[in-house]
Amino acid sequence: MFRRRRHAEQEETAQAADAQAPVRESGPWDADEPHPETERVDLGGVRLPIGPGFEIQLNVAGEQIVGAVVLVEESALQVHAFAAPKKSGIWEEVRGELSRELTAAGGACRQQEGPFGAELAAEIDQDGAVQPVRFIGVDGPRWFLRGVISGRAIADADAAKTLEDVIRDIVVVRGDLPMAPKEPIELRLPAEARQAVEQQAEGRPDLNPFQRGPEISELR
Repeated sequence: MFRRRRHAEQEETAQAADAQAPVRESGPWDADEPHPETERVDLGGVRLPIGPGFEIQLNVAGEQIVGAVVLVEESALQVHAFAAPKKSGIWEEVRGELSRELTAAGGACRQQEGPFGAELAAEIDQDGAVQPVRFIGVDGPRWFLRGVISGRAIADADAAKTLEDVIRDIVVVRGDLPMAPKEPIELRLPAEARQAVEQQAEGRPDLNPFQRGPEISELR
């Protein structure tokens, strides 16, 4: 009798905890949690939402794809996903590192509140010109997502919202393999792009040519 009662109490406690668990209304999402179905480009470790006029370029380090850039109407969102500890986020630590690096390089940097919490507003030197950017960070379960917004979206609220909505609808696929904190989550070309690259390597006509490096225009 005691065991059955204890089991019932545990079930009631678990049900109460489930009932009190907050339901998130927006992402970025973890692949293992419920999230709305929408059109996304599957890059392996990250699934990026796309819309009319969107272009996606890939950041490559050696032979590894480590990030992606979403381009839309003179605005850009650079996205990188990293592994993180299971029980703690790393955005606070990363913000401090970024601030020190940017200041040491002669740039300006300040913390401000944004739609995802604390973020960094910075000015960086790019090709001899000062460019304002926003560094956005989101801690997830065993992953960390960093977004860098630049271009028209810095001063245009509507353009900024477009890119912020992209961040809200990203799905991060962390996987189960052990990874060191801050290790980049590897990305890969989507199936359509891999097929185009293979055709190009075999000397066949390129049915989906890339421009400015690996690039994906709105896929349907």
